[in-house]
Amino acid sequence: MSAYRKLTRDQMAARLAQDIPDGAIVNLGIGLPTLVANHLPKDREIVLHSENGVLGMGPAPAAGQEDEDLINAGKEPVTILPGGAYFHHADSFAMMRGGHLDICVLGAFQVSMTGDLANWHTGAPDAIPAVGGAMDLAIGAKKTYVMMELLTRQNESKLVERCTYPLTGIGCVSRIYTDQAVVEVTPQGLVALEWVDGLSFEELCKLSGAPLRPPA
Repeated sequence: MSAYRKLTRDQMAARLAQDIPDGAIVNLGIGLPTLVANHLPKDREIVLHSENGVLGMGPAPAAGQEDEDLINAGKEPVTILPGGAYFHHADSFAMMRGGHLDICVLGAFQVSMTGDLANWHTGAPDAIPAVGGAMDLAIGAKKTYVMMELLTRQNESKLVERCTYPLTGIGCVSRIYTDQAVVEVTPQGLVALEWVDGLSFEELCKLSGAPLRPPA
């Protein structure tokens, strides 16, 4: 295996942020996806939604400037931009279920070659299930992006031919942003759009648990 450097979590977030278009309404899931808020292009108006009832979130507050009453769904402190709004979480879920979100960004335990998503439970007896609003987001958003490391701590691929963990959604994932590659879900299977410098496509294929095609 050749020497190469994986993307950091902030680099992953910055790369994903570049693909969010101007005017998009976006939900950032708990965990890694929340980092995307800190890397949104300054020349685009992107409206961030949180299922606990916030629309128009900004980046994370500076140290010492946190407001304990202003948090995202992961209970992390956030800021709110001019024109932002608060509302009941039932209204927030109505936005999600009604197809009003352009993009949601979620973490994942596994993504299959057909875009199935597993991100709420590993199936382990001692695991704590935490579905939250993931099912509503994965199915309700017009596009679902996943942000995750390619490999687990046991060096097993999170890209798989078929998910072995309980599913969050079926065929819902459009694109996967990892620390080693960006992968598109297509009707013909998974297409690696790009990968980090120093890593060959052949080496990436060996790391993946599902077949990959090169970009056209």
